[in-house]
Amino acid sequence: MSIRVSNITKRFGRFIAVDDVSLTIPDGQLVALLGPSGSGKSTLLRIIAGLEQPDTMGEKGKAAAAIHLAGAEVSATKVAERGIGFVFQHYALFRHMTVFENIAFGLRVMPRATRPTKGEIAERVNELLGLMQIDSLGGRLPSQLSGGQRQRVALARALATKPSVLLLDEPFGALDAKVRQGLRKWLRKLHDEIHVTSVFVTHDQEEALELADRVVVMNRGRIEQEGTPDELFHRPATPFVAEFLGQVNLIKGHIHNGHAILAGNVTLPHNAPGLVTDGRQARLYIRPHEIELSATALSHGLPVRLLRVRLAGPTVKVEALGPDSQTLDIELSHDRWRQLNLNPGDEAFARPSDVRIFPDDYAI
Repeated sequence: MSIRVSNITKRFGRFIAVDDVSLTIPDGQLVALLGPSGSGKSTLLRIIAGLEQPDTMGEKGKAAAAIHLAGAEVSATKVAERGIGFVFQHYALFRHMTVFENIAFGLRVMPRATRPTKGEIAERVNELLGLMQIDSLGGRLPSQLSGGQRQRVALARALATKPSVLLLDEPFGALDAKVRQGLRKWLRKLHDEIHVTSVFVTHDQEEALELADRVVVMNRGRIEQEGTPDELFHRPATPFVAEFLGQVNLIKGHIHNGHAILAGNVTLPHNAPGLVTDGRQARLYIRPHEIELSATALSHGLPVRLLRVRLAGPTVKVEALGPDSQTLDIELSHDRWRQLNLNPGDEAFARPSDVRIFPDDYAI
């Protein structure tokens, strides 16, 4: 089922949580709403579910808010009639019910005309227990489960009524890092099997980039950029997206004759035509893994002094001091680091292989 929201605005007093947002999510996609706390992502999710109502009108003269599921306008439709499964951050399981009864709950309270028989309910619950890989836990209470197991029960309960849309609000926020990583892979595999249109809220960039087909980056109630994880990471449309999606170095300079001029008259090719014109001050955003480090001078290379080296992990992380006392974070392979034969305190040269350039006065 496709989702389309149009002209969605939501105020809480003077605070604008969602500011005239329009978004289309195609049928069968897994989409992440990504942003910092207070960016409006959870409020937008709750509006889609019907748990919050949008303001009828946005700014004066703008069209009325609308929510379409599979082409049908559902703004006035009750939550229970929208065909949506919702997974809350803290699971919201019934503590006095077993796992089996928690999953069966939504089926048992369906209207009599559409309610499955007792046998059909048992069959559906057992099917979901198997799908979630918790077959042996049906008789346990939520208090007897781990956090990861409770999350799977919550997801099974949301899927029990075979919703057309699945909404998840910070589904792994209450779990430790190792459990989150395992459940992310499992949820992606599950989505590929059931193909239900799914939207999940997260503030974790790695989670969004790993799980989602498309990512919607939100900031201050608005959409900054939407696209595939590859598009957002490699071609950020705004400084906010460049800074929010992964670690990034920020260097200031200016544009002259088609080049970015940095401190010490170091020049870099200008790869943002039309965005930063000649003579303007500019901000350059460079990913740590997109910097070449050399013990000898490089064309378009920045002179740096190595401050700190961290060898633990899959890559070597180097902190270096560049022109104008600007700190650079650099990542390279262990093999390359051994070849360089450098140590903290040594002078070296750093050359970016890719740079995102924005005007210095671009609003973040």
